[in-house]
Amino acid sequence: MIKVSVVVPVYNPGPYLDRCVDSLLDQSLTPEEYEIVFVDDGSTDASPARLDKLAAEHPHVRVLHQENSGWPGKPRNVGVDQARGEYVQFVDQDDEMAPEALQRMYAIGARNSSDIVLGKVAGTMTAPSHVFARNVERCTIEDAPLIESVSPHKMFRRSFLQDNDLRFPEGKRRLEDQLFMVQAYLRAKTVSIVGDYACYFWNRRDDRGNSSSTRSSMRGYYGNLREVIDAVKAGTEPGELRNRLLRRFFRIEMMRRLCEPRLLQYSDGYRNEGFRVVRELAFACFAGSDGRFAGGEVVAGLPPIMRLRAALLERDRLDGLMELARRCENVRGFATVDDLRWENSSLCADVRAGLLHADGSPVVIVERGGRFEVDPSLVSGLSTIDSWDAGDPCADATAEVRVFHRDTNLWWFAPTTLRATLVPVGAGRQDCYQVVLAGTATFDPRTLAGGAPLEPGRYDMWVAIRSLGLGRAVRLTIDGGSRWDGALIPAVVGNPSRIIVPHRTLPLGQLSLEIDERNQSLAGELAARGIGPLQARGAQLHLAVPVQAAPGTGPREVEVVIGRAGSSRTLPGRIQPAQEAVLAFNDVTTLPSGRHPLSLRTDPSGRQPAIPIGTAVVQGGRIVGVRGIAYRAIPRRVVARVTSEPWLHRQAFRAIAALPPGAADRARTVARKLSRWSGD
Repeated sequence: MIKVSVVVPVYNPGPYLDRCVDSLLDQSLTPEEYEIVFVDDGSTDASPARLDKLAAEHPHVRVLHQENSGWPGKPRNVGVDQARGEYVQFVDQDDEMAPEALQRMYAIGARNSSDIVLGKVAGTMTAPSHVFARNVERCTIEDAPLIESVSPHKMFRRSFLQDNDLRFPEGKRRLEDQLFMVQAYLRAKTVSIVGDYACYFWNRRDDRGNSSSTRSSMRGYYGNLREVIDAVKAGTEPGELRNRLLRRFFRIEMMRRLCEPRLLQYSDGYRNEGFRVVRELAFACFAGSDGRFAGGEVVAGLPPIMRLRAALLERDRLDGLMELARRCENVRGFATVDDLRWENSSLCADVRAGLLHADGSPVVIVERGGRFEVDPSLVSGLSTIDSWDAGDPCADATAEVRVFHRDTNLWWFAPTTLRATLVPVGAGRQDCYQVVLAGTATFDPRTLAGGAPLEPGRYDMWVAIRSLGLGRAVRLTIDGGSRWDGALIPAVVGNPSRIIVPHRTLPLGQLSLEIDERNQSLAGELAARGIGPLQARGAQLHLAVPVQAAPGTGPREVEVVIGRAGSSRTLPGRIQPAQEAVLAFNDVTTLPSGRHPLSLRTDPSGRQPAIPIGTAVVQGGRIVGVRGIAYRAIPRRVVARVTSEPWLHRQAFRAIAALPPGAADRARTVARKLSRWSGD
């Protein structure tokens, strides 16, 4: 049985087809379980011959050739007509799918008899989406934010498409995917979401040749958008569901062109045309019986600054929209940690976030006459407007805590609820308030990847803030001071155990987590915090180490290196969870009496050097004591920590590269000597 048919429209992809092909051939489903249907839309490059050769080599690959139709709609429809799988997955010619994508998406779809399956989307052409925050077995457009994901790169039950006569509009046009997805969502009885595995990669091409990157005809684009809006109205009854869906298209497809930074970057001609076309569409689709749209149900449900933009649009004040965009462009977000602690296997951060002006002063809400008004510095003096009602300023305020994996460019969402409150601003000024979002974010590396464990690597913590209709994403920061020493302690969690090292990165104090470290930063932390005392347990030594270990955590295998390069001994060791974690290793050295560096290597590959954490005192071939790094060794410890900090390492070598050739060579020599010296 063919479980999945992958339909790929193809038109002159050039070399970008290769990565798509490779990813589809590398699926974990067996070749008997899926087929790949390439629909060549009259390509004039070498792609037709390349595809025919591919089909000859792989029985589960089929190629259909047709005259050029001008857009992906017809090739997708032809592919569905020829598909034989239970499900159909749409893929664009320059995108990729992860190896287990089809298997995982089909499994959740078959388990729930789903009409549509969404797989987590990643890559350089997509922003993190809370639609994929976690796995969802069953949902619909009514109870999930599916409308926030309207690209067609999803899996559809083929009988669902056929029974509902769901087809893409054909010919050269824009938003054919949104029209298709709106109609599909409104008809689907069950939708499933894979959120714990990145399934689909939508990457920007080096030549900027992605079809969605090209500028379209303004009137053509908004004419096609009206068809999408009409489809929402045709598929829903008047009420909150319809209004919620329409708000999405008003907020993104229409008003995004009239907000910062885009509005300020357009040429005068393009900006003026866009303003006129958007205004015409707003009156045509959203005006009420009084001929106005800014006070209608759709706009009324938007946050205050977006309602203000709609009012300026209705009043034909492009100048006001431009000035508002200039003022809002200077607004930035902040997200700080008030408290940080380990609770069992999770690092818990008490987070506070909000909006600030460029000078650091808070964006405020002013209370006048029993109502709240938007910050006068954003509103006062705008065309035809001197003040603006903020309604309930906390109603639309939200914040999401995200983690970003540097190695894979993947985003994950931390479980958290940040609640909005009004905090008085200024001494004795009880009429001014700041909207502050506060709550606790939980970082559990065992489940943070949408319910699955995080992959090894460095993770940056971000907070995405939406308040008053402004959205800002900022790094989560920790202020300076020794009060964090007890909180930023390394940990081992899980069974098998994983090393977690929280960092306050330099120079900005941003919070990050290193999972199953590759840079030996745990050893640097132990050296800085101090180790000991040492206890003999028969032939085994136990050395107390400042490492957090939750109940149920398994031991972590490491290597202990005693002695200097050329005469050192490497011993197997382990970090054992206990009331106070210990580093355990055998007391067998065969080293001469004296003091010898004691170093730690946690990198399982063995490619990284061991980092000194103390000094072993050897007498008669036995270790009789271990001392922490002495005060006179602080420079060595500092260098060790610098070389284990990737950001500082990169900055140092960028600075060296900027030197004249002779000076750069001397600086590199010094850097290499310092690195070797710190690891002796």
